[in-house]
Amino acid sequence: MVADVIVVIHLVIVVFIVGGVPVVYLGVALHWAWVRRRTWRVVHLGAILFVAAESLLGVACPLTVWEDALRGGHQRAGFIERWVHHVMFYQAPTWVFTTAYLAFAALVLVTWIAIPPIRHRSH
Repeated sequence: MVADVIVVIHLVIVVFIVGGVPVVYLGVALHWAWVRRRTWRVVHLGAILFVAAESLLGVACPLTVWEDALRGGHQRAGFIERWVHHVMFYQAPTWVFTTAYLAFAALVLVTWIAIPPIRHRSH
């Protein structure tokens, strides 16, 4: 059961990372001030940079390692690779996922420049 909770947490992180970019653009269009808050944007940028760095360094995601250990085994494929395979029945070499992570990190950086965050002012 703990392994299943880890999968859900992992999925929430993936949705946060992937969904964060369109939410920023949508939020700007709808005048949502919170999408420009520096803290939220730093956490979002840090999350994708962490994933991209792991992939570049060939390091397995700690959540994947923990889940595998709880399930009594170790799989070479990472969480995203397993998820993509499971949902889309698609396999690709690891370099494809590394390239995708790096491209998405670049998109987040471009978004940071195009829509710069602002410091939240306390009242």
